[in-house]
Amino acid sequence: MLKNKLAIIGGSGLYNIEGLSNVESLKIKTPWGDPSDEITKALFKSKEVIFLPRHGRGHFISPTKINFRANIDALKQLGVTDIVSISAVGSLKEDLEPGMFVIVDQFIDRTLQEIKLF
Repeated sequence: MLKNKLAIIGGSGLYNIEGLSNVESLKIKTPWGDPSDEITKALFKSKEVIFLPRHGRGHFISPTKINFRANIDALKQLGVTDIVSISAVGSLKEDLEPGMFVIVDQFIDRTLQEIKLF
């Protein structure tokens, strides 16, 4: 039976997770280049969790420069089966006040990066 392994991809401002034990930093090489940062492998309440800061610790990678393929490949190399990705964005709707939690039901990718699969 396949055991689930969770990865958390942190967005702007989320560079570390409190409450982790047995913390190990991993440098993973991928065919797509380097992921955004070193990957943290740790235990949270006796469950293994993998953490990757999407923009790098200190937010040095802009959204259009993130190497998504390398990030996902690195997580796959570590046996990750499930990913929770944390993002912080703003809204132009007055009824959505700062601090509200919203689940996205529409998505527009404006990165305009050309993707070459081969």
